[in-house]
Amino acid sequence: MGGTGRKEDGRGRLGNVLSGLAVAVGCVLFLGGFAWGALVYKPYTVPSDSMTPTINTGDRVLAQRLAGEEVRRGDVVVFTDEVWGAMPMVKRVVGVGGDKVVCCDKQNRLQLNGKALDETYLPAASRQGDAVTSFSATVPEGELFLLGDERRTSVDSRGHLGDSTRGTVPLAKVDARVDAVAWPVGGVVERPRAFAELPGGVSAPGPVRLLVTAVVAGAVLILGGAAYGPLAAAARRRKART
Repeated sequence: MGGTGRKEDGRGRLGNVLSGLAVAVGCVLFLGGFAWGALVYKPYTVPSDSMTPTINTGDRVLAQRLAGEEVRRGDVVVFTDEVWGAMPMVKRVVGVGGDKVVCCDKQNRLQLNGKALDETYLPAASRQGDAVTSFSATVPEGELFLLGDERRTSVDSRGHLGDSTRGTVPLAKVDARVDAVAWPVGGVVERPRAFAELPGGVSAPGPVRLLVTAVVAGAVLILGGAAYGPLAAAARRRKART
């Protein structure tokens, strides 16, 4: 009897040690994930429908802090430019310094440096012939040409082509790049294939998936470790009754 009791006590002590370790590791992952996310990302609420259906009005997005020089074609960026208004705006980069952006070919596709883009992320109505206005623009070095995905209603670079800004936004005005729609849960904003074969390619997603994994794993470990004690006690009581 004494040997059995010692064995059970040993298992109990080991279980308590492991459950405590699980809670400790879980706290590191959970709190560390949130802290890392706060350093890397900024939350924004999208004020308009100009990026529908990629991002809808009122969506809460996570945008990675970065310098404008890190932006690639196809990225959805948050920027603040006094010419466009005093509030942060969210648009897609379709042209960088030196690019020639033309709208449109016979299939109503945007042309970039003579190459037609298959913009599958646009809503169907924005790919129709009467959805956009024809234009041609060469992007100055150090600037970006930005368009909304909902091109029937978006106030974007097309609306500024006639003034001194030439419709472009300086790299220095970029605050962040949208990585994911946090609420309602929409997942990571994918980089469009239309830009992948152009010089410079597309940007790599930020660490948002890793951060979410760390937070979820931490929560599971915390809950599992905390539940061990009550579950073990309940199991011992059932065993004693039988």
